[in-house]
Amino acid sequence: MVLEVALIEVVPGREDEFAVAYAEGHKVLASTPGVRSVRMTRGVESPSRFVLLVEWDSVAAHEENFRGTERFTIWRGLIGPFFAAPPVVEHFTDVPA
Repeated sequence: MVLEVALIEVVPGREDEFAVAYAEGHKVLASTPGVRSVRMTRGVESPSRFVLLVEWDSVAAHEENFRGTERFTIWRGLIGPFFAAPPVVEHFTDVPA
């Protein structure tokens, strides 16, 4: 399992519109083969800052089943207009305890 973490800065004043667009786009992302879970969080101290957390089967599942498909185009078309800057996206794996 791989965790995608995307730090998203939204144009101030457009946070509610972004949340509505995310709700619509969630269906596109969550139904992608290889997705285990999807969660969006919003900053308390910085309400224009959002963090998207997506659990994938693998980095390849993210890149091949989503980023390289029409799904990504639809997703970005919905939420992209609200970005104040390009999101910072990284993948992480669990550290054994």
